[in-house]
Amino acid sequence: MDHVLNGVLICLLSLLALLSAGHALINKRDPRSALGWILTCLAIPLFGPLFYWGMGVNRIYSRAKRWHREAGEIPHWPERANAVTVPLPADLAYLKELRRLSDRVVSAHLIPGNSITPLENGEEAYPAMLAAINGATSSVHLCTYIFDGDRTGREFTEALRKAAGRGVEVRVIVDSLGEKYSRPTAKRLLKGSRVQFRSFLPLRPGGYLNLRNHRKILVVDGRIAFTGGMNIGDRHLVKRDNPQVMDLHFKVVGPAVADLQRTFLEDWRFAKGEHLTGLRYFPELPVLGSALVRAVSDGPDKDFRKLNWIVLGAISCARRRVLIVTPYFIPDRPLISALVTAALRGVAITLVLPGKNNLPFVQWASCTYLWELQQNGVRIFSQPPPFVHTKFMVVDGSWSLIGSANLDPRSLRLNFEFNLEVYDRNFAHQLEARGAQAVAASREITQAEVDGRPLPVKLRDGVAKLFSPYL
Repeated sequence: MDHVLNGVLICLLSLLALLSAGHALINKRDPRSALGWILTCLAIPLFGPLFYWGMGVNRIYSRAKRWHREAGEIPHWPERANAVTVPLPADLAYLKELRRLSDRVVSAHLIPGNSITPLENGEEAYPAMLAAINGATSSVHLCTYIFDGDRTGREFTEALRKAAGRGVEVRVIVDSLGEKYSRPTAKRLLKGSRVQFRSFLPLRPGGYLNLRNHRKILVVDGRIAFTGGMNIGDRHLVKRDNPQVMDLHFKVVGPAVADLQRTFLEDWRFAKGEHLTGLRYFPELPVLGSALVRAVSDGPDKDFRKLNWIVLGAISCARRRVLIVTPYFIPDRPLISALVTAALRGVAITLVLPGKNNLPFVQWASCTYLWELQQNGVRIFSQPPPFVHTKFMVVDGSWSLIGSANLDPRSLRLNFEFNLEVYDRNFAHQLEARGAQAVAASREITQAEVDGRPLPVKLRDGVAKLFSPYL
């Protein structure tokens, strides 16, 4: 009898492994990823297939389509008056091919008349954000990955409580994995208030461990917005003992605020199933600056890898220089090829990375990619501690990309991200000035240094590289 049961169990496990491997073979676009999952499913009984179905399958796209079917028509958002294709300024006309690419893959229009203000660290960003919340009269919409329960987090929850108490519609979305970073959670701190709170994709057995909402968006009264890479917590305060994270956030005013509002309300509809629209959330927005801005909302529910294509397009259009500042750098082959090709064309490529990463295994994997860039002329700099979480990209002092996405597979393939592409020389020069300050305070990583790593370190870094698609 035991032999029969063992035989049945072996047959079931073999069938599960074969079905899982076949699913990976048919559905995985990257042959390396397909091969890795096939070997995992076949080599590790039971756990390999379970690992594949838990982490290797993207169910978000089909779920989003199902949401649209169940809710009826795809949400209709109010259109801007006289929405037309805005020509690029004459001095930026050479970026027309990049603009055409973005027009094809992003539904949001390129909108003129905006102003974007960089806010350095929590000391500049948090007071501006809290002042906006405290002055709100209609609505406050906040989406973040991490919302700590420390002093800064409590300042925000208190401001949100008070706003809701005076009749402002307050909605908060926190990623369900990100909210586990701290105790007490924001959800607990807001309990009993009139704030409407939703966790994005709650964790549960068989849940979406990898597919997280990494966006950082705050929209107040539909008129003023904040976005970038900064979460909410004391960790972003650097003027204190033992600073942990340096970062950059951005204040946005002008017509582009409506696209930040749209992105939040799409996430709210996904999280709660509630569709909100109307002038209460989309008021008329005046021209307040010179920046042409496009919202780039990306995620595993989209048909295109928008951010990845836009980054590659921007590098291919560069004529003189490209500056990339990112905390996590795990490039795929197309990105490496684009950077090397631009460098060989004579474009000065500068890559600024943190010298001390909060995720050591990411830094280990990143090291394995540097030599190929260095030997083709890309200059790479290491910023001193504390950990620098700042992320932006600038091309020719003309075009910029800011937001929540890093240059790694998690941001470009697995996470929900939000970025802004900005055509504006004044703003680009501000970012380049910050980049120059970072380079001046950094040391250059040489190819000899990368090649001279001890063998155990190279082996460690190589092992980390094997897991780079999920770092």
